[in-house]
Amino acid sequence: MSILAVRAPRAEGVMLCLFDGDAETRVPMVRQGDDWRVEAPAPGTRYGLRAHGEWAPERGLWFDPAKLLVDPRAVELDRPFAFSPALSEYGVDTAGLVPRAVMPGALPEVPLAAPAFKRGGLIYEVNVRALTMLHPDVPEVQRGTVAALAHPAVLAHLEKLHVSAIELMPITAWIDERHLPPLGLSNAWGYNPVVPMALDPRLCPGGVAELRETVAALHAHGIGVILDLVFNHTGESDVLGPVLSFRGLDNAAYAHAPDGSLINDTGCGNTLDFANPAVRALVLESLRHFVRHCGVDGFRFDLAPVMARGPGFAADAPIFAEIDADPWLGTRVMIAEPWDIGPGGYQLGRFPAHWLEWNDRYRDDVRRFWRGDAGVGLLAQRLAGSSDIFGKDCRSVNFLAAHDGFTLADTLAYEHRRNHANGEDNRDGHGENFSWNNGAEGPSDDAAVIARRAALARAMLGTLFVSTGTIMLTAGDEFGRSQQGNNNAYAQDNALTWIDWTRRDRALEDHVAALAAWRAARDLAQFPEDGTWRALDGAAMDAGRWEDSATAGFAWQAGEKAARPTGLRIDRAAPWAGPVGDDGPGKGSGALPD
Repeated sequence: MSILAVRAPRAEGVMLCLFDGDAETRVPMVRQGDDWRVEAPAPGTRYGLRAHGEWAPERGLWFDPAKLLVDPRAVELDRPFAFSPALSEYGVDTAGLVPRAVMPGALPEVPLAAPAFKRGGLIYEVNVRALTMLHPDVPEVQRGTVAALAHPAVLAHLEKLHVSAIELMPITAWIDERHLPPLGLSNAWGYNPVVPMALDPRLCPGGVAELRETVAALHAHGIGVILDLVFNHTGESDVLGPVLSFRGLDNAAYAHAPDGSLINDTGCGNTLDFANPAVRALVLESLRHFVRHCGVDGFRFDLAPVMARGPGFAADAPIFAEIDADPWLGTRVMIAEPWDIGPGGYQLGRFPAHWLEWNDRYRDDVRRFWRGDAGVGLLAQRLAGSSDIFGKDCRSVNFLAAHDGFTLADTLAYEHRRNHANGEDNRDGHGENFSWNNGAEGPSDDAAVIARRAALARAMLGTLFVSTGTIMLTAGDEFGRSQQGNNNAYAQDNALTWIDWTRRDRALEDHVAALAAWRAARDLAQFPEDGTWRALDGAAMDAGRWEDSATAGFAWQAGEKAARPTGLRIDRAAPWAGPVGDDGPGKGSGALPD
């Protein structure tokens, strides 16, 4: 007999709610310690939960049997979440508003294998919906879904770029922030989940099987899959937010200050409490699920310092050892976004030695160099693996742009953000982007401006592809996608963020493909000790040249034992960056075409 169990230690009663269409049958669950248990319904059954107890939010008690709750361990839902003010109102029944979980059958187990991704490769960051909504070769019925990632046209593009792994922005079910529906907007990124394992039916209508089959198809082409997961908060938000799952069952899953108020180290209204063993156990179960039943290669953790808070950040937090000790997880690729907004929230370089970390210092310093207000010494440090941050073991994920912020093209076309469409009076998003407009704010018909931007885009991409460490490219930046200056397009599920495949810059795309082919043939996971730094005139670089802000660039010549048989050249005056031929980085022969 299979058992369904749910944690609700302070509840006075919990009901399993079985649905046949809209008809609901309630079955009492039996307390066993902190859990409530009942015989699991048959596979395919749609179900929810209701919890009885005291309603006293000021004391962390949110029990309201009128609220249909989603099982925190659900893996499939029958519909997406949709926000309604009724989700927060005591006594208002929400059975017509909340998705039902779908009881899974026995899920096939994917044999554990070494990750398809290796350090030093190219990660391709993908918004699943935006990638294919406008793709002319993908059938309309499949556009915007996980399955579309395995379409031959998409696979061909990934192979052209020598992608090592795609990193999928959240595909677990999310709910819109409550301020969006009145503005006619909806969440386009998915960083507002409700429960950790349930796939969003809009992105993955085929459920676990669709994800598993897509991962297998990508693996067959040598491409790994990394899931971007949000374990730092849930879409239940602050005390005015909806009652959907944890809040109505076990509000202790959220971190609270001594006075009982919610801690908000995420800026999203609540913070999951990783000092709570039950929270860590559910996170580990979630990670195992995606490895065991879907075959994924690794994970990127949004606002990852939250995972190591108890309440302050600890580099030796229990979750790290628990992941390492797990036979399904210990070999997976782990990537941290190493910052949140809590006290001491910036933790770049402090995650475990075998984890990779998003390196925003790389992004900012490369932008500053090409803008003209950072010197060559700082750029060389970033190009060589950011040893000032990571030491000799290069764990940097280098990137020029990500989903959050300007696209690469907009970095070169907008000095200031243009987020008015988000309905927040252009106050949201990063204020300092180290961007510049090259003579005209936004689109320009000026041939000189267009040429300057094109050259800088190639130079910045060249810098990225010759850099030591793992690199990341956000989908569409290889062919000049724009978001019209919106640097926080999380609420733009429309043509602003959907990639227009018919208008891509083919010449830029081919240039990136050539860079990718060069990189794929070399091991750039660590910077080789065997080599020489030189000025652009061929002379050795000295301290004066490294520190002189007027120095326009530098070259690196591989030594006889170096893994890279060619040299590198960075020239801000040209502008140009990339590998050059075997006869020396100062001469330029063999360079990739402009």
